[in-house]
Amino acid sequence: MSAKTKVVIVSPCQGAYGGIEAFVLAVAEALRREPDFEVRICFKEVQGFTLQPNLKKMLAGERVMFVDRGFDRDLREAIDWADVVHLQNAPPDVTFLTKLARKPLVMTIHNYNVNELTLHRVLWRLSAAWATERWYNSQFVWDTWEPKRKRAGSRKIATTSKLPEGWTPPGQRRGFAFIGRWVANKGVDTLLDAYAMAEIDHAKWPLVLMGDGPLRTLIEYAIDKRQVSGARVLGFVDEETKRTEIQNARWMVVPPNTREDFGLTAVEARHLGVPCIITRDGGLPEAGGRQALICEPDDPAALAKLLEQAAAMDEAEYAQRAERTREELKTELEPIEFYASAFRRIARGEPAK
Repeated sequence: MSAKTKVVIVSPCQGAYGGIEAFVLAVAEALRREPDFEVRICFKEVQGFTLQPNLKKMLAGERVMFVDRGFDRDLREAIDWADVVHLQNAPPDVTFLTKLARKPLVMTIHNYNVNELTLHRVLWRLSAAWATERWYNSQFVWDTWEPKRKRAGSRKIATTSKLPEGWTPPGQRRGFAFIGRWVANKGVDTLLDAYAMAEIDHAKWPLVLMGDGPLRTLIEYAIDKRQVSGARVLGFVDEETKRTEIQNARWMVVPPNTREDFGLTAVEARHLGVPCIITRDGGLPEAGGRQALICEPDDPAALAKLLEQAAAMDEAEYAQRAERTREELKTELEPIEFYASAFRRIARGEPAK
């Protein structure tokens, strides 16, 4: 092993900027701050990969490589170079190359496992079993992969990105915020329906919608056609705009119907002291925390009731929830420095304690 610990972070990528890409960049940035690390990032292009403007923008100035699926030469060389391979999820091709090179393999598993006896699912489960260590991003995800017996080297490590910093006094906040991919089952359409039917003063309780995706045209048409006052569409935003809009909202709304693996958006909001309105969907209640208001997924009427409950909440209760959701989050997350310490240990061949 060289004087510096060399880590290659490998992640499947569809071409858009999302939670996994944000996590990879945050871990790489944290490792690069340590003088005893060298880091490479490999985004493995999955079927249908198309580089989107939002990812291209977020990668400006970053040292990354894009590699093909399968036994790509650049990927093989990066694995041969590394002391530790940090793989996102459990693609068998990367696992095979890593084991062939006899390198320690750590997986952060972001997505829940579907219990099907297809060749694809069997290979992915075998791939996960071969990892040196497995870090699951929520208890929900962990339980789908290891439902009966937890393997040695497995644990829950909630994934985070570079969390925003800031605090707006509760009395100075207004309305609701949403940010995410505008795709089916992520909930932007459910939220718009709920907001339109909620019996609240839309002028006092505006809704800001951030993000982009195939549903954007439909959502913008629905806002105009239904004359939904108070709804403001920003589209894809930079990190500073995102932080400002979330920090100045009274509630972050995260309403998916996807068996959400975790919910990074909720964590980011809580780090700013903004409590969440969420659906009881997969691992999202873990991310939303104890101060969240919760309803069932894909139920605009139930979500509308929560918007009304939030709008009617008195200032004292809201201020307590805002403070508590931020303080409770501190006990739920590993610091980003965890990764450097863990990779040093793994490179030395030491098991988890």
